[in-house]
Amino acid sequence: MTESLFLKHTGTELPIICGAMYPCSNPELVAAVSEAGGMGIIQPLSLVFVHKRDFTEGIRYIQSLTSKPFGLNIITEKSSKMYRDRMEKYLDISLELGVRFFVTSLGNPRWVVERVHAKGGYVYHDVVDRKWALKALESGVDGIICVNNRAGGHAGQQSLETLYNEMRDLGVPLIAAGGLSTANQIHTALSLGYQGVQMGTRFIATQECSAHADYKKAIISAHEADIVLTDKISGVPVSVIYTESVKRMGLRANSVARYMLRHPKFKHWMRMYYTLQSAWKLKEASLKGYSYSDFWQAGKSVEGIDSVQSVAEVMKNLRTGLD
Repeated sequence: MTESLFLKHTGTELPIICGAMYPCSNPELVAAVSEAGGMGIIQPLSLVFVHKRDFTEGIRYIQSLTSKPFGLNIITEKSSKMYRDRMEKYLDISLELGVRFFVTSLGNPRWVVERVHAKGGYVYHDVVDRKWALKALESGVDGIICVNNRAGGHAGQQSLETLYNEMRDLGVPLIAAGGLSTANQIHTALSLGYQGVQMGTRFIATQECSAHADYKKAIISAHEADIVLTDKISGVPVSVIYTESVKRMGLRANSVARYMLRHPKFKHWMRMYYTLQSAWKLKEASLKGYSYSDFWQAGKSVEGIDSVQSVAEVMKNLRTGLD
């Protein structure tokens, strides 16, 4: 496998990112993915508030589990000053401790890019279409993560193929994100021209992920048709398993909330409201399983997941799609 620009940016053996996940990115999972040759990504709020690690101690703990590179996710959407200050602190600590790969999303990444480039690092940005990719490139990002309509978390609206064709001329590495859990699917993405893939749901159903067994069982049991989009978690479409809890909650925000989500001044506050409202529910369901709720994020990649494996086993299986 010829080394790509993406592999030079990450310093990894394999072109596979384990996407940052709230609440599922526990430090052992991040380290295991990196140790197996991929790029584990820290979700900072998950590290600190779900898994109860001091941020600095958490990074050092991951470094004690692997000597290989891992990255950090920063959501750059406009929010409160307290949130921005916290993210700046996490970024500075990460850079000081040697982290050099960052994934940004949901906002202008310029301030992250400026600090990371000053230290010789790289920033990739999650986008769902060409418009946002161009804005991210104007801010100086080094690569684009193309989030398609099969993704877990904040899903896009376009297919794997459409996104690649729409952005193939941008001159930076493109990473496929969404609906990927098998070697054949990775082979398809790389054959199109993507330099790597970002996966999330596949890594929840691993031994190293601390998510509750009920969550992992739900992923194994689910099919593509069981994955639906709701804007009641963060104010933008998020993929979840269509369980009884989700049915009771409903998939669409009410008319007032939809108006506020479209308003240029109010949308950030409305998204924050939804995020705060759902963060506890997602955390408790992930850690406690059916005894609390069946409220779980996942993408259409569930179709290709039929067992809980170790991260090393998952990566070994995925390697066959890289040639």
